[in-house]
Parts: sequence; structure tokens; C-alpha cells
Amino acid sequence: MALHFERDRPRLRAVAYRILGSLGEADDALQDAWLRADRADTSQVENLSGWLTTVVARVCLNMLRARDTRREEPLEEGPRTGTSATDPAEEAQLADEVGIALLIVLDTLGPAERLAFVLHDMFDVPFDDIAAMLGKTPAATRQLASRARRRVRGVPVPDADPPRRRRAVDAYLAATRGGDFDALVSLLHPDVVLRADAAVVPTPEPFAVTGVEPVARGAMASMARARFTGVVLVDGRVGLAMAEHGRLRVVLRFTFADDDRDDRDDRITGIDVIAEPDRLRELHISGMGA
Repeated sequence: MALHFERDRPRLRAVAYRILGSLGEADDALQDAWLRADRADTSQVENLSGWLTTVVARVCLNMLRARDTRREEPLEEGPRTGTSATDPAEEAQLADEVGIALLIVLDTLGPAERLAFVLHDMFDVPFDDIAAMLGKTPAATRQLASRARRRVRGVPVPDADPPRRRRAVDAYLAATRGGDFDALVSLLHPDVVLRADAAVVPTPEPFAVTGVEPVARGAMASMARARFTGVVLVDGRVGLAMAEHGRLRVVLRFTFADDDRDDRDDRITGIDVIAEPDRLRELHISGMGA
């Protein structure tokens, strides 16, 4: 069993990471799964790799459900659910490889939807096997995966000229990640206003910052978080979301100079930074689509 588990470890870790979105939690899940597998009688198991995938998935499902029973941690503290030490650079690289936007959208799904989508769409696990894990019928499990798929892929956006908006938001994220102050300044309107709720810093009250340079300096301060930030649809409009350790933590909504005019001024006039858990839960986050 030990040799087989080690041989399958890279795939099992990939499964756990995509279900949980956190490298530390994924490694914890593998440790728990190994303890269960080591105690089990597998003499009658024909497909040991498939059986191990099921064990890991069940552990991950329990961890996802446990998340729902806990209140969100303050932003600055970050999640502390895993016990395994992880390298932040490794986690950032893995998030890039999987797709930060995908991880962000997955975090908005319920545990059953997330499990059904990840196992079936990403690892080709049959719906019959997933249904047994969830205690549902195969037909109901297909519906769960279908709903998750629609959220991940996104829907057509009725926003004004979304390709231009996408380019502007992409450029904002690139400038923030790269620490390019001048590039960031070029994207901002002279009258830009950044508004942040009380959970962002945190502060006792929401606050606002006005002007190109103060807003740009504030963005530069979030360079580390930008590694875990991706472009998504926020209530149907192009925005940014940050999900460090696989948990949705911050969302940025943008307004543009030409929102109320007919010209093609794509500079950003407003940034709404949302971190309060209740406000985050009210947002509809989805993928950008093809």
C-alpha cells in the first residue's frame, strides 16, 4: 500500500488541491487519507488508484463541509485551517498553473458542486462513483456538475464593450503584480476614487482614497496579494478577486470614465474594494468564459 500511495501521490495531491484550493490543506488531506488507507483492508480492491482517489475525495469533502460551519477569519490573519507548512512561492506557482480565476470561482461553489465538477470534469471520475460519495443519485450529481460548469465558464456579459474592459483590468493586475507604478498611473483617471470597506485594512469604518498617486500607492501595497488575484466576472462585470490559500478574501469592482458617456476613455474612475464576508457572499462571481 505504501509504495502504491507514494506512486499515486502527485495525482492525489492534484485532486486534493483542486478540491480545497489550499496547498497546506491538500497535504493535510493526503496525510489523513494515508492513515485511513493504511488501516483499511484492501485485499478485495481491484482498482487501488481509483479507491485512493475516493478516499482523498471523501476527506476533502469533509474539510469543505467543515469550512461552512466556521466563521470567516479576519483578512489580515488569513486562513489557519491547515497544519502542513507550505512554501508561499510554491503555492503561488501552483495557483498560476491551475488558474487563479478557476480557484476563485470554485471557492464560491457549495461542497457538493465543487466535488462533482473537479472529480468529473478535471479527473474523469464517473458520476456513479461521485454520487456514492455524495449520497445522491447519478442524475442529481450530473446536475451539480452542470451548475458548477456554468459558473466556471461564465455567461455572455451585457457590459459595455467587455473586451476593452478586460484589457484594462488585465493591465491593472499586471501593473500591480509587477510593481509598475507608472503603468498603473496611466490606467487611472485624475478623479479616481478608491473605496474600501472596514475589513480591508481593517479599520473601524469604511474609507476612501482620492487621486491618482494615492490610489496607485495603495495598489502597490497589495503586490503580495496580487499573486493570488485573478480576473473574474463580479455581478456580470469584469473585476478582480483574490483567493489566497483557496479562500475568496477580496474583490475589486471597477467603474470607468466612459460608463456614462459615449467616448472611449477606458481609464478607471472608481475602485470598490470588498472584504467583509457578508458582502462577499452577496456577490455573484463567475468565470470570464471563452
